[in-house]
Amino acid sequence: MCLFCNKLILINQNKSINIVILIILEYNRSILRDIIKKGTYITMILAIDMGNTAAVLGCIDDQKIYFTEELSTDLSKSPLEYAMGIKTVLELYNIDSDNISGAIISCVVPSLQQVISRAVQKIINKAPLIVGPGLKTGLNIKMDNAREMGSDLIVDSVAGINRYGAPLIIIDMGTATTISVIDKDRNYIGGAITPGVNIAMNALSSNAAQLFNVGLQAPSRVIGKNTVECMQSGIILGNASCIDGMIDRIEDELGYKTTIVATGGLSSVVIPHCRHDIIIEKNLLLMGLKLLYDKNA
Repeated sequence: MCLFCNKLILINQNKSINIVILIILEYNRSILRDIIKKGTYITMILAIDMGNTAAVLGCIDDQKIYFTEELSTDLSKSPLEYAMGIKTVLELYNIDSDNISGAIISCVVPSLQQVISRAVQKIINKAPLIVGPGLKTGLNIKMDNAREMGSDLIVDSVAGINRYGAPLIIIDMGTATTISVIDKDRNYIGGAITPGVNIAMNALSSNAAQLFNVGLQAPSRVIGKNTVECMQSGIILGNASCIDGMIDRIEDELGYKTTIVATGGLSSVVIPHCRHDIIIEKNLLLMGLKLLYDKNA
């Protein structure tokens, strides 16, 4: 028995720390929190993927993802405004910020990197890790300039290799659709970038006088019979065909088949219409952020 004013009983079994806390009288919350962290009782972190259109955030530990939500990316917001948004999300899911042991951020909007970092620091009272130069990833990047590679691609690749092995193709469908290729030796060897589904839709509606935005749903047939069906066929089925075609070309260039994984907000809209066997893993990036946090914390 470990004495802490006769208030706590700590039990250690099989070299893995299990903490059983018996509260007899009122306790000092800050001291209790320190004990929990030192005993690795809780390893929940806040993970944020700051994209061009939205910031996806979630709380995750070794066992599960507690929630995922989105906040709009807004270049005009201050750290305080972002902090208020994050705090509101945490309160909606009954997450006490005192139980968050750390945070990690992947940001593809350079001007917002310090803004979102300061916002998180206001919530958890410690600086978050930032995916970028200096962070250990374990990923062997064979690109002309590894520093040009988006942090989201790095995180996706770390998670994909950990979960599915190699060789691997990862398709991330967000503002842009990115395709990452990991060869059979687990090297990141390159990829491709195409306009995202929404970008394509907005380009059509804003540059063609007689076209307009339509719902992102697949038509019942490839050959459209009206303007809406024709646009939906081109946007949804056209993107699916693009992905299928790129996979064929990539595997031809590699000389072997791969496991194919898709993620991103629009993957569930397009990927079901692809002809290849593609795994949809909507939380791939958050899983990768947790892996990188554990490697660097």
